Amino acid sequence: MRLPHSRADWLALDQHWTVQCNRASRTQFWRGFFCRISRLGDGVFWYALMGGLLLVQGQAALPAVLHMAAVGAIGLLLYKWLKRATSRPRPFMRSAAIFRAYEVLDEYSFPSGHTLHAVSLSVVALSYYPALAGLLLPFTVLVALSRPVLGLHYPSDVLAGAALGASLAGLSLLLI
Repeated sequence: MRLPHSRADWLALDQHWTVQCNRASRTQFWRGFFCRISRLGDGVFWYALMGGLLLVQGQAALPAVLHMAAVGAIGLLLYKWLKRATSRPRPFMRSAAIFRAYEVLDEYSFPSGHTLHAVSLSVVALSYYPALAGLLLPFTVLVALSRPVLGLHYPSDVLAGAALGASLAGLSLLLI
């Protein structure tokens, strides 16, 4: 397979991989599994994690929880601004070959906010609690994978969300 040379080639490759990932959503088991992962990635998992840290660690968890909350809020502003600025339609809106298997919060695809938050919050949480890696790393990967599987994002949206999330978390860690 040759590397894409033009913008159209890259878009075609992005579309191709979205269709490939989205095939899993046609199976009830995988659709249900990734819908649940996506729902947890809406914020439920992160709120539960922060609440759990406060319950278990008490005030000692406050710096980590406040750091996660701040990064989450900045991530929300960043991805909402980028979605409006780029106005990239979601994959299922552009191709009948892509099945939308989950409800969307808005009509735009770039970047993946779920992935941005999963990466940024995991990086911050792991900087305070490295022992959570066995939980956070697989969850983050599953959230990222859920987005193209459910037909909601292109792989490039997910990669951009991951890069933005890692950058945001890294910058926040440098500033503390």
